[in-house]
Amino acid sequence: MAGLFDKQVDLYADARPTYPSQWYSMLADRTLHHSLAWDVGTGNGQAAIGVAEHYERVIGTDISEAQLKRAMDHPRVTYHHTPLPFNDNQIVSLIGEENSVDLITVAQAVHWFDLPKFYSTVTRLLRKPGGVIAVWCYNDITVSPEFDSVMKRFHDTTLPYWHPNIRHVFDGYKTLPFPFESVGLGCEGQPLALDIPKKLSCEMVLDMFRSWSAVVTARERGVELLGPSVVDELVTAWGGPNLVRSVTYKAFMRAGEVKM
Repeated sequence: MAGLFDKQVDLYADARPTYPSQWYSMLADRTLHHSLAWDVGTGNGQAAIGVAEHYERVIGTDISEAQLKRAMDHPRVTYHHTPLPFNDNQIVSLIGEENSVDLITVAQAVHWFDLPKFYSTVTRLLRKPGGVIAVWCYNDITVSPEFDSVMKRFHDTTLPYWHPNIRHVFDGYKTLPFPFESVGLGCEGQPLALDIPKKLSCEMVLDMFRSWSAVVTARERGVELLGPSVVDELVTAWGGPNLVRSVTYKAFMRAGEVKM
């Protein structure tokens, strides 16, 4: 799925919210050791950098070379390009060895994976006992009743252009298969709901919308979902182009360990 984001890589990196540092602390509290972590679908490395505050070594991997070119440097983080096809044995050799990884994180990406294959690799790599896998996504922002209403109307126009896998994001990972034992951060059918606060300008929000794969796909099919009239309506509901507002991204997490 690298191609869905390569075309808008700059907008995608700039528009993503920053995951709160408390998330990494609560995950670190649930692993017995803090030697090695693997951030899968690392993109620009945002989650990998956060994880590195708690682990001696972090490996970030992504199938998108364009995303990795934007990855942030950190002395404890190493990035690797893992283009498809990249089989289980290659991944295990790249990351370390079986039963060696303390934490595996996937931020806003696991819904694109071949889940049975990925979970098989996770089971091989995670330390047993004491290793944890955590996956999370965000699927909406809340701003104000007026803006939220206009945003919903715009979002509804994007629905025909999303990849089918995005349904897991829309339902907050409730139906995402996740065959791991709960560690108290979400469970089967009931992900942990989390908020991500952020201050944004209207232009930053518009850039986020422009980075959506559905908006890019629609444009490639000759449909401009963010035309001038739509942008004007969003800007008016926001309160003007220069106003900076507090918004909340609605996020959802599932975390677990290998069932023994």
